[in-house]
Amino acid sequence: MKATIQTHGKQYTVQEGDVLILNRYPETEAGAKLELNEVLTVGEGESFKLGKPFVEGAKVTATILENKRGRKVLIFKKKKRKGYERTRGHRQELSVIKIDSIVA
Repeated sequence: MKATIQTHGKQYTVQEGDVLILNRYPETEAGAKLELNEVLTVGEGESFKLGKPFVEGAKVTATILENKRGRKVLIFKKKKRKGYERTRGHRQELSVIKIDSIVA
């Protein structure tokens, strides 16, 4: 069974057993269970349901496998002929989750 979920302002189409890398869920640890209630579509073929905007009673449960940081992104600013150069870096906080079940 497939489902389209919305989390952190983005949409993902998932199946049971899928592993996703998303923005970090605040105040969660590895092994924590998540319940995602913002399900936009669920099912396949004859059992397909489309929500307006969400499917009532549908939910996706997931487990956080790990919390980690993404690769470093460098930001470089320069103004020509002014002697101004500035380098900053940023690493995004990420959560790796595994989809356990989809309930329609």
